[in-house]
Amino acid sequence: MTAIKTTKIIYWTSTVIIFLFEGVAPALTSHTEVAVEGIRHLGYPDYFRVLLTVFKVLGALALILPMVKGRVKEWAYAGFGVVMISACVSHTAVDGFGGQSIFPLIIFVILITSYLQYHKLIDKHTD
Repeated sequence: MTAIKTTKIIYWTSTVIIFLFEGVAPALTSHTEVAVEGIRHLGYPDYFRVLLTVFKVLGALALILPMVKGRVKEWAYAGFGVVMISACVSHTAVDGFGGQSIFPLIIFVILITSYLQYHKLIDKHTD
């Protein structure tokens, strides 16, 4: 297998995982009592849950759609990075360091993988 093919596989696998966890899942579950209570438990107002869901869905679409390029994709990566770090900090501050704090860090590592592979791909196309 060629290096570019491996890069594409890693990129698309990591990006689809981000899309599912940060775009599809919030779109389908943000209105549930578990999600509402989860945001409330962390001390955030309910409108923040709605705002976060809208931006997560838009960011996930920006990452998954191939025609989205450049700054829009960069802002989506940056936004998700802030969300993952903030989720870890919020859960740690409220409940102590544990599974709820670790999960956003796992997603953050997958996000970084997607970001690095994205740049490998665009660097190959600009050579």
